[in-house]
Amino acid sequence: MNANRAAARTIAITSGKGGVGKSCITANLACALAREGSRVLVLDADLGLANMDILLNLQPAGTLHDVLHGVHTMAEVLLKGPAGITVLPSGSGLAEYSRLSGDTRDRLPQVLNEIIHDFDHILIDTGAGISEVVLYTASLAQDVLIVATPEPTSFADAYATIKVMAYQQERARFSVAINQVRKGQSGAAVVQKMQKTADHFLQEQFGHRIVLDFAGEIPADPAIEASVRARTPAILRDPAAPAAVALGKLARYITAQKPPARGLREAHAPQSALPA
Repeated sequence: MNANRAAARTIAITSGKGGVGKSCITANLACALAREGSRVLVLDADLGLANMDILLNLQPAGTLHDVLHGVHTMAEVLLKGPAGITVLPSGSGLAEYSRLSGDTRDRLPQVLNEIIHDFDHILIDTGAGISEVVLYTASLAQDVLIVATPEPTSFADAYATIKVMAYQQERARFSVAINQVRKGQSGAAVVQKMQKTADHFLQEQFGHRIVLDFAGEIPADPAIEASVRARTPAILRDPAAPAAVALGKLARYITAQKPPARGLREAHAPQSALPA
């Protein structure tokens, strides 16, 4: 660790439901940021159902699970990925991560703080939904990027995720990217509708406005499916494809934001209930 460097920006990339392309966006966003000169770490925080190594055609020698349990050191499990990104893989099929023990909750920020100064961006690819493990891993990041699609179920689940995180983690601002946008659909309109819903129901409930920033839209594009099959991010495999161009714009949205707080956020233990 080089403590003389600024701590990394930490961004949780999450979604209300599975199947919206969250991990694929994370992989492409990481490569786009790396191409611009950033030192990028992707933390596969979908604990128990990890797949970032598969998306990037990597062969882990160990996982975050091993680091948390002292089986491997961080240096032994970090992988070099495409475009020079670094990947911290997680385990798959680990039932213990359906809930987080106190020891795991305490150890995770400790191991991340060991490398927080070695990167410019740490992208935390969480699981989907609002389970305990998803909420906890997302709570470590200073910023949250919500990924949704224009479909009504995705809209509803994304809104529910925002509501829970706003309450439990005391967040007042989220970025929202809309994926798989088809002809005749508008990602910006989806986020505007989500903002109106939040203004109507959440502002009075929380006593302040929850701001949803439109981070961009990614069109439905066969180049994405082809890139997943090839295990190579579309932004590298087919950079002229419409989705790849949009993902590059998403990376520029991230870097154009005002200088944010860096490092890890104080983690919030999940709470059992929301206000009525």
